[in-house]
Amino acid sequence: MALEELHLSSNRLTGSIPSLLTNITRLDISNNKFSGVIPSNFEAPKLEMLLIYSNRIGGYIPDSICKLQQLSYLDLSNNFFEGEIPQCFDIQQMKYLLLSNNSLSGRFPAFLQNNTYLEFLDLAWNKLSGRLPTWIGDLGKLHFVLLSHNAFSDNIPVDITRLMVLQYLDLSGNNFSGSIPWHLSNLTLMKKVHKQQFMYIDDGYTGSEMDGMIQMSAGRLKEIFLVVTKGQQLVYGRAFAYFVSIDLSGNSLTGEIPTGITSLAALMNLNLSSNKLSGQIPNMIGSMQSLVSLDLSRNKLSGEMPSSLSSLASLAALNLSYNNLSGRIPSGRQLDTLNPYNPSIMYIGNTGLCGHPLQNNCPGNDSFIVYGDLESSKQQFDPLTFHFGLVLGLVVGLWVVFCALLFKRTWRTASFRLFFKVYDQVYVFVVVKWGSFTKNTAAE
Repeated sequence: MALEELHLSSNRLTGSIPSLLTNITRLDISNNKFSGVIPSNFEAPKLEMLLIYSNRIGGYIPDSICKLQQLSYLDLSNNFFEGEIPQCFDIQQMKYLLLSNNSLSGRFPAFLQNNTYLEFLDLAWNKLSGRLPTWIGDLGKLHFVLLSHNAFSDNIPVDITRLMVLQYLDLSGNNFSGSIPWHLSNLTLMKKVHKQQFMYIDDGYTGSEMDGMIQMSAGRLKEIFLVVTKGQQLVYGRAFAYFVSIDLSGNSLTGEIPTGITSLAALMNLNLSSNKLSGQIPNMIGSMQSLVSLDLSRNKLSGEMPSSLSSLASLAALNLSYNNLSGRIPSGRQLDTLNPYNPSIMYIGNTGLCGHPLQNNCPGNDSFIVYGDLESSKQQFDPLTFHFGLVLGLVVGLWVVFCALLFKRTWRTASFRLFFKVYDQVYVFVVVKWGSFTKNTAAE
């Protein structure tokens, strides 16, 4: 019986990759110490899955890879490949293409234009450059697009918003300019949580109907997800089903944040930091109830913080630092629990912001704001205001007494009698005391 599957991952195997694997359909030699290059005469016409990630293989990706007509899953990540990605690919059923963490150069792979089966594309951490093609919007089955830390430039094509099942978009760390596409509300999958539409991967499932390729790749995709989510294992049960994220940070994007982005109710992570965005934070941002992490730091955003931010019940991480925001920081149960050890770090670099948790109090009603810190709630003493209030009170009081005596005859008569009675008593007291004093003086 001919060998069809070979699984040798996560060992300490060394040496080079064999060239002749005639009958094999799945080859996994990942997480080893294989070195050298992929043989130019690499032949495996029945190969469906090739996992060589996390080795020490370098050189160019050979044209012989293009002859693998049955290949659905190719992972060459975390190696030392260089040069351009071969353009001779004619593989129409490629579902997973993972080439990240190499030194690949050139343009966005043109051979993908005719691939309507592609679901997962990871070209991050390479040296790819140029514009993203407008036909990327034709790859209608894409769930994950990871193109971060390359040298892609120019505008983000608006056609990318035609990817209806897109659930993870990472274009961070490039040279994109221009505005964020305004039709983000077209990203249907990000608007509502439909469990049956998300990419479902469960390595614990052993049913006969489970596709063998997905079973084999589940562990690898978990590794990738842990990287792209910065180590946050966003799992529900044993399935990676709800990774919904947009990361456009570290570019040169300008203009305002599209208001349509607030319609993406299933979005869990939004990172637009380190750009040149201006304008205000959309008022309806509070409608993004699935949002766990929001980073808008290091932009040129201005105006007040929307009060709806306080209604983001799932929010666990917030960074609005180094913008031009002003006004009072909204308070709320969720916002007040973020960054408990140093909450002000979320807002530093915005000189116009005031209120808790910053040191500078807002003008007008500081004395009525209580945050548990008595010193910060004390209104500063103003001598000028005090004296003005004292004089004003005295004048008003005298006018009240004068008017009462003027219009009330009985009060006027009684007050005069009281005045003369007190006057007589004081006069008698002074005369008696003065007589006693002069008598004692004369006796001495």
